[in-house]
Amino acid sequence: MVSKQLTLVNAQGFHMRPASVFATAMGKYPCDVTIKFNGNDVNAKSLLNIIAACIKCGSEIEVVCSGEKEEEALAEAVQLIESGLGE
Repeated sequence: MVSKQLTLVNAQGFHMRPASVFATAMGKYPCDVTIKFNGNDVNAKSLLNIIAACIKCGSEIEVVCSGEKEEEALAEAVQLIESGLGE
C-alpha cells in the first residue's frame, strides 16, 4: 500500500469533468484506489462516488493505492491532482 497527502488545486474541485478524468485514469489500474476525505473512503474509480464526496478546491485529501501497479497508479493520481486535472 502506498499513499500521499494532497491538496486539490483546481478552482471548481471535483466536479463532473475532472472527476471523470480522474476516475477513468484510475480505472486502468488493477489495484484499489481510494480517496480519503473528511473521514470517508471514496472509491476513486467511481465517477459518482467522487462527485458525491463534494471535494472542493483547497480540500486536503489522501490518495491510497493498494495492490498490483500501486506505485504507477499513485504517481499518475499525484500528477493529475497537482496539475489541476486539466483545468
